[in-house]
Amino acid sequence: MNKPLRRVAIFCGLLVLALLIRVNWVQFVQGDELKNDPHNRRVAIERYSTPRGNIIVDGKAITGSTTTDSGDFKYKRTYKNGKMWAPVTGYASQAFDANQLEKLNDGILSGTDDRLFFSRTVDMFTGSKQKGGNVVTTLDAKAQKAAFDGLGNQKGAVAAINPETGAILALASTPSYDPSTFAGMSNKDAEAYLALQKKKNPDEPMLNRALRQTYPPGSTFKVVTASAALENGLYDDVDSHTRSPLPYTLPDTSGIELKNEGNIPCKNATLREALRVSCNTVFGKISADLGNKKMMDEAEKFGFNNPGINTPVRASESIFPKDNRPQNAMAGIGQASNRATPLQMAMVASAVANGGKLMKPYMVDSLVAPNLNVVQQHTPQEMSQPLSPENAQKVQSIMETVVKSGTGTAAQLPGVTVGGKTGTAQHGENNKDNPYAWFISYAKTNKGTPVAVAVVIEGSDTLRDDIAGGRLAAPVAKDVMRAVLEGEK
Repeated sequence: MNKPLRRVAIFCGLLVLALLIRVNWVQFVQGDELKNDPHNRRVAIERYSTPRGNIIVDGKAITGSTTTDSGDFKYKRTYKNGKMWAPVTGYASQAFDANQLEKLNDGILSGTDDRLFFSRTVDMFTGSKQKGGNVVTTLDAKAQKAAFDGLGNQKGAVAAINPETGAILALASTPSYDPSTFAGMSNKDAEAYLALQKKKNPDEPMLNRALRQTYPPGSTFKVVTASAALENGLYDDVDSHTRSPLPYTLPDTSGIELKNEGNIPCKNATLREALRVSCNTVFGKISADLGNKKMMDEAEKFGFNNPGINTPVRASESIFPKDNRPQNAMAGIGQASNRATPLQMAMVASAVANGGKLMKPYMVDSLVAPNLNVVQQHTPQEMSQPLSPENAQKVQSIMETVVKSGTGTAAQLPGVTVGGKTGTAQHGENNKDNPYAWFISYAKTNKGTPVAVAVVIEGSDTLRDDIAGGRLAAPVAKDVMRAVLEGEK
C-alpha cells in the first residue's frame, strides 16, 4: 500500500474509532442524562403511549387513563376526586411534566422501570402492549375524606400517621386543585395550569401545605419542650411544682415579660397543669433553663432540622433555630424562628404515642408489576428515640389531661383514650394577622395506637377572637381519628 492510501486508511480508521467512542459515550455515560432531559420529547411520548399504571388506595385506583387526540400522545392521565388526592398523587401532565408520586414512580407507572424487565419481556414475546405497574399507598380513604371535608373552604392542612409503623394515613391540603384539568396538551389545559400559579392565584392551591409549608407551631411545640425537660432531668415528676415565677421576664432583656393567654394558674404550675391550660411562662422558662443546645438536640430527635425526610415526596425542613437566650425561650413555646410542617407535628404526636419511638414516615407500601408481582415492599424503619418509654408515658398522661379537662376537650371520642395539644400561633409583624390554629393528637384503644394527627388552619372566615386550636383544628383531628378507628373495627 503506497503512502497516500495508508494515510487515508489510518484517517478513516481514526474516524471510525472516534464514532465508536462517541456512540458508547452517549449510550452508556450520557444515557440517563439524555433520557431524563425535560426537552427529550421521546420520554413524554413513551410515557403516554400506553395507559399508565395506577396509584392505589385501599385496594382501589384513584387514578386512570383515557385516550386522547393530542398528536403524538395516545393517552392522558385522569384522577378520581382529584382535589382530595392531589397532595398524595401530584400530577402527570402531557404539557407540564409530573410531580410527587407521579414523578417519583414514573418508571413503574409507565412500565419503563428496569425492575419490570421480566414483565416487558413477556409482553414482547406474547405481542401484548407494554403495561405500567401500580403504586400501592398506605393512605386510608376514609381518613383522607374526613381530613379534606373537615378543612372545607379553610386554608390549611392535615397529616395523619400510624405511630407504630410510620405509615401515612391522610395528607390533605386546602385549597387544592384537580390534576385532571391540565393533564392534556390543549390550550384549555394550559389556561387551567397557569390559573393555578401563585401570580394568578395567591391562595396557591398547588402548594402541598401538609409537606411543603412550614408554620410557627405555637403551643403544640410545648409537647417537645415538656419532653426535653423530662429527658434532661430538669423535672422528673409531671405532678410536682415547677420553678416558674409569675410574671416571668425573658432572659437578657430589660424587663420584657412573657405573657400568658388570659388569667390562668401558671405560677409554679406542674407540667400537667401547665400543658392543660397552656402556660407560656412555664414552658418559656423551661426552654431558657435548658438552654438552646439541649432544646435543639431534643427537637432534632423528633425530626426538626432534618432536610432529608422523604415520604418518598420530600418534606420541607422543619426548623428549631440556633438562637440567643430570649429567642430560645420564645422558640420553646413554638414562636420566634421555630417553624414546622404539619407532617413534623404529626411525627411529634406519633413518637409520644409510640412509647417514645419515632418511626420514619412513608406513604408507599409497595410497587407492583402488571402481573401483580411485588417489585418493592416497604419495611417500617425506626427513625429515632426522642423519649424513653417511661418519659413517653408521662407525656402521654399530660396530653390526655389536655383532652379530658383542658383546652382540647373538642377532640374527645367516646370509649377512646385521646391525647392532644392545642396551639394558636402568632402570625405577622406584631401579631397583626390572624393566628394559625393548631391541634396535634393521638387516639389509642386496647388494641394499640393506630393514629396520630396534626391539623393546622392557616386562614378562615372566623373572627380573630374566636380562633383557637381547640375550636377550629381539634374537631378536624377528631373526625380523622374516628375515621381511622372505625376502619380498625
